[in-house]
Amino acid sequence: MDPVDLSVVIPAYNESGRLLDTLYRCRDWLQASVPRWEIVVVDDGSEDETRVIASDVAATDPRISVIAAEHGGKGAAVRRGMLAARGRWCFFADADLSMDLNQLPRFFAADGDVIIASREAPGARRVGEPWSRHVIGRAFNLIVRLVAVPGVHDTQCGYKMFSAEVVRQLFPVARQNGFAFDVELLFLARRAGLRIREVPITWLYRPGSRVRLRTGLTAFAQILAIRWNGLLGRYDAAARGVHQPT
Repeated sequence: MDPVDLSVVIPAYNESGRLLDTLYRCRDWLQASVPRWEIVVVDDGSEDETRVIASDVAATDPRISVIAAEHGGKGAAVRRGMLAARGRWCFFADADLSMDLNQLPRFFAADGDVIIASREAPGARRVGEPWSRHVIGRAFNLIVRLVAVPGVHDTQCGYKMFSAEVVRQLFPVARQNGFAFDVELLFLARRAGLRIREVPITWLYRPGSRVRLRTGLTAFAQILAIRWNGLLGRYDAAARGVHQPT
C-alpha cells in the first residue's frame, strides 16, 4: 500500500468508555490538517467493547484500521501498531487523548528524529493532575535520568513521533512490553545517536489512569533490565541501524 504523511497509532486496552470520542476527534483533526493520513488502533486483548467500537468506526473509513492482538501490554501494542504503520512520520497517542492533536504542528516544527511530548519543557502545562501522581512521576523520571536516559525530563508522556526510518531501526529491537517501554525506545535512540527533541504541550489529566505505585516499582525493574540488555549487546542492531528482530 502507498505511504501516507502521518500515521496515528492508538494502543487501547479496555477503553470502550472513551475510544469513540477519541477516534472522532483524531479523524476530524487529521481530515482538516493532513493530506494523507491513517489511524491504526491496536486492541490489546480488551475484555470490553473496545474492539467492537474501533471496528465499527473503521468500517466507515478505509483510513482507519484495527489490529486485534492478544493482551501483551502497552509496549507490545505500540510496537505492533508502529511496525504496521505506513506513515512517513508515525505518532503514537494514548487512548484518552489528554494531548489535543492541535498541538501536533509543534512536533513537525521540531528538528529531530524522535520528537516527544513533554509536560516539563518550558511552556508546558499540566491541567488537573493529582498531586500524588505528579510526585510519583517526577520521582520515576529522576531515576530514569540517573540510570538510563540523562537529559530527558519527561519520558512517560504518551505522545511520541518517529520518522519511518527510525521506526524500522528501533522498534524491531525493542523488548519491553510494560510501563518502561518509552524509556527503552529513548535509550535505544540515544545509543544510536539520534536527535531527541522534547516539545512542550498542554496536558489534561483524564480520570481512569492505570498508573499506581506498584506500576512504578515494576517499571524500575524494567529500567534495570534495559541497562542490562545494553551491557549484553542486545540492542546493538539498533545502534548500527540494522533493521532486524531479536
